[in-house]
Amino acid sequence: MGEWLDIWTAQDGIRTVVQAVCGTDCVRRLHYDEAGQCFALELTEHLSEERASDLASQFYLPASYDGEGSHGSLFTLAIK
Repeated sequence: MGEWLDIWTAQDGIRTVVQAVCGTDCVRRLHYDEAGQCFALELTEHLSEERASDLASQFYLPASYDGEGSHGSLFTLAIK
C-alpha cells in the first residue's frame, strides 16, 4: 500500500468512519507510518472505552484502541 493515492484514499475512509461514528470530524492527527505499515490516529475527543471499541469495530482496516493521549483517544489501524 505504498502508493500515495492508496494512502490518501484510506485516510479519507478513516475520516469518514470517524465522522459517522462521532458525529463530527474530530480527527486531530492521522499519520501513515510506512515502516510500521499502519496509520496512527488521534482524535480531539476522549471517548469512553465502549465508544472507542465501537469506533474501532467500524473501520475496514484492523484497528486497535491504544488508550488516551493528551488531546484525545488514540488508535492504530494496521495495513497488514
